[in-house]
Amino acid sequence: MTRVATGRDPESFDLFASFRQFFALEREVLVLSLAMLAFSLSFQMTSRYVPEYMRVLGAGAGVIGLYGSVGNLVGAVYPYPGGALSDRVGSRIALTGFAVLTTVGFGLWWLAPELGAAGVAGRVVPAWAWIFLGLFLAQAWKSLGLGATFAIVKQSVPPDRLAMGFASTEIFRRVGFLLGPLFAAGLLAVTATFVDGFQRVLLLAIAFGVVATVAQHHLYDASEDTVGDSFAGLAGVRRDLREMPATLRPLLVADTLVRFANGMVYVFFVIVVTSVLEVGFRGFGVALRPDAFFGVLLGVEMVVAVLTQAPVSKLAERTGLKPVVGLGFLVYAAFPVLLVNAPADQWVLVALFAFSGLRFAGLPAHKAMIVGPAEQDAGGRVTGTYYLLRNTVVIPSAALGGWLYGSDWSLALPAAVGGWTVSAGPGLAFGLATAVGLVGVGYFAVYGREFEAYA
Repeated sequence: MTRVATGRDPESFDLFASFRQFFALEREVLVLSLAMLAFSLSFQMTSRYVPEYMRVLGAGAGVIGLYGSVGNLVGAVYPYPGGALSDRVGSRIALTGFAVLTTVGFGLWWLAPELGAAGVAGRVVPAWAWIFLGLFLAQAWKSLGLGATFAIVKQSVPPDRLAMGFASTEIFRRVGFLLGPLFAAGLLAVTATFVDGFQRVLLLAIAFGVVATVAQHHLYDASEDTVGDSFAGLAGVRRDLREMPATLRPLLVADTLVRFANGMVYVFFVIVVTSVLEVGFRGFGVALRPDAFFGVLLGVEMVVAVLTQAPVSKLAERTGLKPVVGLGFLVYAAFPVLLVNAPADQWVLVALFAFSGLRFAGLPAHKAMIVGPAEQDAGGRVTGTYYLLRNTVVIPSAALGGWLYGSDWSLALPAAVGGWTVSAGPGLAFGLATAVGLVGVGYFAVYGREFEAYA
């Protein structure tokens, strides 16, 4: 596949450079980025609110934590077969199928209250139980399609520009992450109850999914798709594990620790804002309930992400990928303990979520460090293998966090270690998450290896 020359001085940079590079990239990357925008809108409008949706539908903290772990399971299982399938049949067919499944999943979330009321074969099935079923479908484009999206970018840009190549697509994805929560906040603000508002959000997500699926299928030019080996079952998984580039191993260990920490409490961010801190927004002639304000906070987070990704990716070309990736890890680790201990003040939360946005600044560099060492036609499989390992270990994190968050027990420590009393609850779950994350940050600082193209 032809590499694109922009004709620009590689040392120059301005705020819109990444957007110009985006429109200079080949057609398949352009279509991929637009699909990312649509599905990011849909997924970010919905997924961050699903734990609150489940809580209102009657689920407890343990069930919500289990939902998070099932999401981790899906994230662990889907990327490898999805990447192998995309390498085998081509990205167009694979991504179209994944898009259809995701759109159907949003529809199942929308129907959950009615399905819960109707029951199945005379048996009452809790409404929140249907959310679990919908999850297996809703994450298809995001997780099954992960390897295909990585492979498309790898095929389209030179190795020493991978971070900027990912930034060009990632920024448009993050624009979806920015606008999605704001759309959700607007719909929630004009409805009387959270469930009614969220039902409208889901209908909008379904509409975006349908449009993106059709557009992606008809606009994507598959003539230059590269096709690799067929999926070889478990033998192929073992082979890809053995052949994983050595550069990825310390990155994988650190990333797994950081993501395990984040996974312990991620599903509870919305509940901490809406039910623990109970912080809404008042100012500039606007009054928002806590659920709508949470959408605004996610929007603030994404503004910072969008504004910082391109300059930080450009910085990575000077400093290397490792410092940038390490910065993202540090923000991931620190945020949980800062949030749970925050005062119930709207502006403090705005500042905290702005800080959280910095974790996305290192994401293009992180992706470049993952896929960069892979051979040209194996980008999907290398990416799938990496995420298979990472997400498999992370699977129980949310269930553990949910148990710590929702349990009612205390443990008196011996005097030799301070004599403190440790009590289950949000403080313990979020504090332990930060401790685990900081271990990952330290490991990466000591053992992390630079990708040679940036060394």
